[in-house]
Amino acid sequence: MPEFKIPESVLVVIHTPALEVLLLARADWPDHWQSVTGSKDFATESFEAAAIREVREETGIGARLPGHVLTDWQYENDYAIWPRWRHRYAPGVLRNREHVFGLCVPVGTPAILSPREHLAARWLPWREAAAACFSQSNAQACLDLPQRAAGVSPAAQVRRW
Repeated sequence: MPEFKIPESVLVVIHTPALEVLLLARADWPDHWQSVTGSKDFATESFEAAAIREVREETGIGARLPGHVLTDWQYENDYAIWPRWRHRYAPGVLRNREHVFGLCVPVGTPAILSPREHLAARWLPWREAAAACFSQSNAQACLDLPQRAAGVSPAAQVRRW
């Protein structure tokens, strides 16, 4: 692990074919729900490798298991790092680039949480999931889910928040 977090991360919306989304309650902020997120471990780690690793670390789900489909949504969020988390990054790093993926899993796929990162998990219909997310970019990714599941790409390749 680097001394400081790398300001390049992934957001992985884990969902079922019926568009139910897995949300996780953060251990360090329990009333805040989110999808799987996480920074690259090293600069040359691909976003796809980071997505696969983060899903496994946070939920125990194997993104490449039969019946699981990881999709690169081909867009990124560029956002200001919240002040409460800036100490994790090198001095002067104020923004993060987040690459978005979807992971379709069969209904009933269990999530085995990393208690260091998350305290609870729940599956919600995509609209309810969007409303429950504390992050605007995560909420938007949930709202994008029906189009993404249908194979439609958003117009914007980078969204600034």
